[in-house]
Amino acid sequence: MLPNVGDVFSGKVVSTVPFGSFIEHPAGAHGLLHGQQAEVGASVQVKVLAVDAVQQRFSLELA
Repeated sequence: MLPNVGDVFSGKVVSTVPFGSFIEHPAGAHGLLHGQQAEVGASVQVKVLAVDAVQQRFSLELA
């Protein structure tokens, strides 16, 4: 299940890549926090910026 644009949640950092960090939504989906390198396992407060239902992904910013 994907979140809605504007949703704010606390998620766990599951991996980092050169262009950002992937955050796990409480429902299990992973979204990209672009341009932010966070420590794997850390909990971060994020806001959903955009959702792509076709590709089953969403983008985030720090809340």
